[in-house]
Amino acid sequence: MEEAKEMKIARFSSCRGVAFEINPNRRSPFAIESPTKPERTGTWLWIPRTRNNSFKILPQSQGISPTRSRASSHFCDINIDADDVEYEFLAEVQDIENNQEKVKVLPKTEPPKRKSRLSIILLDQGFTVYKGLFLVCITLNMLALALSALGHFPYGKSRATLFSIGNILALTLCRSEAVLRLLYWFVVKTIGKPCVSLRIKTAITSFLQCIGGIHSGCGVSSIAWLVYSLVLTIKSNDKTNSSPEILGVAFAILSLITLSSLAAFPVIRHLHHNVFERIHRFSGWLALILLWLFILLTISYEPSSKTYHLTILKMVKKQECWFTLAITILIMIPWLSIKKVQVSVTAPSNHASIIKFEGGVKAGLLGRISPSPLSEWHAFGIISDGKKDHMMLAGAVGDFTKSLVSSPPKHLWIRSVHFAGLPYLVNLYQKVLLVATGSGICVFLSFLLQKNKADVCLIWVAKDIEMNFGKEIKELVEKYSEDKIIVHDTAVSGRPNVAEMSVNAAINWNVEVVIVTSNPEGSRDVVRACNKAKIPAFGPIWDS
Repeated sequence: MEEAKEMKIARFSSCRGVAFEINPNRRSPFAIESPTKPERTGTWLWIPRTRNNSFKILPQSQGISPTRSRASSHFCDINIDADDVEYEFLAEVQDIENNQEKVKVLPKTEPPKRKSRLSIILLDQGFTVYKGLFLVCITLNMLALALSALGHFPYGKSRATLFSIGNILALTLCRSEAVLRLLYWFVVKTIGKPCVSLRIKTAITSFLQCIGGIHSGCGVSSIAWLVYSLVLTIKSNDKTNSSPEILGVAFAILSLITLSSLAAFPVIRHLHHNVFERIHRFSGWLALILLWLFILLTISYEPSSKTYHLTILKMVKKQECWFTLAITILIMIPWLSIKKVQVSVTAPSNHASIIKFEGGVKAGLLGRISPSPLSEWHAFGIISDGKKDHMMLAGAVGDFTKSLVSSPPKHLWIRSVHFAGLPYLVNLYQKVLLVATGSGICVFLSFLLQKNKADVCLIWVAKDIEMNFGKEIKELVEKYSEDKIIVHDTAVSGRPNVAEMSVNAAINWNVEVVIVTSNPEGSRDVVRACNKAKIPAFGPIWDS
């Protein structure tokens, strides 16, 4: 009876509606073993993955189960509705055995409640380096402001407006893609040597990844200094150094900066990203124009005659003028590099699209594309062999990315200057484990195609790889060294414990650091598990 049962299960050629190979092609690492001969020892599962009948042993949790691939709210998600998987699978097998007789299915149990993305982003990341940099920036500014108000820092009291503009310059530097590209390049060139200790490298990686904390802290501080400057002017008995026009422009600038900061609050930024992006951009531009007007009015105002007289010499002598000029140049640089280019867009499935461009790109860089440059920009990892062309893999999760699948464009706007992010710092280390789920693989694929300083290993967890991502992406992964890669298709092998898998792989491959690209919950779990195992790990933060 047991043998007959095994044979019936062996003939069952789909797993929750997803077809798989009973007699796999050994040249493909994505094929699976026939279910008639499972090789299990305790909680370990043998998963075939090489082209020459070799195997890679992977840890597997007790809760692993087969699943049907489905569309996800975020293409990097690997979470599945696993509470009814085993019941449905057993019911399907019994239907074959009992000629479609009715099977009594056990009542479902309530799955544990998952935290929302917003909860993870706002509350569940703990005290991060980002928050630390934000607090340091705020503390230093508030200390200087308090000393100025108490009369212990006369320069700050007399130049409060300059401190406000200085904070705006600092936050602009922290978000300038040209400046950060140069900074990342310099760090890799100078610190990315075997003689530099791992502790220094990881500290610098944490700082660069979380530099947005300085951006946010300076934004809040600039508002505080501007309010302080206006209060001093209004309360002053001698208002001859100012005019109603200057005060009106200053209040307008304060309103715009405050609006921009409120729009960047995590709740609004997460739930209404397009609203945040447009408010941040257009209020920032308008505030910059008014800042120039404010400076010109302030420099040219002559209290004695209550008239305005502007000269070049007056402008050259004012620090505010030079700070504002630097801010203007930094903001203009990325917009001077935009251009409309011809693209080729293909959709291997309804869940993703592949966008191809001309020109090779260095591994680790990211790019921005837009259907309309004044409305929205979208950042994607770049896949390139560094020679003739490059491409982007876009998961269909929003209006723009879904339109790439339904109505592929022939032209898109791009910023020709690509920017650096966390993936660029892979070459800071000697050996790195890259962990990706879903379309997160796109930021790492270039490291598989190009020669790099770092020796990289890869874990990729996704659903229905060839169906969702296409044969081309699958073949790019297959070309890499089979001893340095683990591919886990959840439609075939069920949902794994990615955090546990990452820790075990990092230990087995003896890597220096782990870099993960997943959804907020997945990234958090991998980073926490690795840190608990004393393995440095980094993943995207909400303000990356």
